[in-house]
Amino acid sequence: MDKKSILTGLRANHFRHPLDLQATESLKQLPGLGLAIRTLLRPTAEQFFYLENIATSVLVGPHQLPAIYGLLEEACQVLDIEPPQLYVKQHPVPNAYTFAMRGKQPFIVVHTSLIEFLNPQELQAVLGHELGHLKCDHGVYLTLANLIALAASHLPLGPVLAQNLQSQILEWVRCAEFTCDRAALLVSQDARVVASVLMKLAGGSPTLSPQLNLDAFLSQANAYEDLSHDQLGAFLKQIRAQELTHPVPVLRAKEITQWHGTLDYQKLLETCSIQYNNDSTKGGWRNW
Repeated sequence: MDKKSILTGLRANHFRHPLDLQATESLKQLPGLGLAIRTLLRPTAEQFFYLENIATSVLVGPHQLPAIYGLLEEACQVLDIEPPQLYVKQHPVPNAYTFAMRGKQPFIVVHTSLIEFLNPQELQAVLGHELGHLKCDHGVYLTLANLIALAASHLPLGPVLAQNLQSQILEWVRCAEFTCDRAALLVSQDARVVASVLMKLAGGSPTLSPQLNLDAFLSQANAYEDLSHDQLGAFLKQIRAQELTHPVPVLRAKEITQWHGTLDYQKLLETCSIQYNNDSTKGGWRNW
């Protein structure tokens, strides 16, 4: 793709998934949420995680892994967001995550094992997904929700309350992931790139990833959706989902492919975008 759209003036609600909107509103209705935000999210925690990353990970920048830094800068331009810190961490489990409390010192961490089986476009889609968490202030609510659940376990009727909170929290997290997949698509502007990331997370490795067939994986997603037509299948899917922090990869691939084909997605690109050529961007993909 020679050109990509920068979404000037992009706001979170321009691409937020309807399920995320609904789940976030429900989360805000939890009793004592405002007080918890003021008292539980203290600067001490931010400083702790900052020191942990500086001590044990590699901070990416113009002079440290500049090609990856270029992907981050470009993704931030597309989503109209200030670049957070980006760390690469040695870890055998493929993963990436975001941390932000009160919007201060936000950072993204990407594990080396994830980088090893993604191409540059796919890695940038992952960065776009994580930037979506920051754009939508998910990090604050996720951290807060975990702290509330921990505190609930020490209260009278704690186990019952904690279980109820955990259920609400996991439902919110799963819905938030759909929104961040949309952010990944806005950055990559290619649904197959995002779906390929999900396929590799489901069954990829440095040796297997080049052999994977994306069309077959998308057909697998259709087969998963067909299970909903059967009452038992729909029930089993619902029970399984309640235990997960993320929607299953095939469902996410199906969801983002469908959104890519909607008028909402096309109108968003048309109304918020200006065009630029990737070859002129700092860092660039060609340096990988």
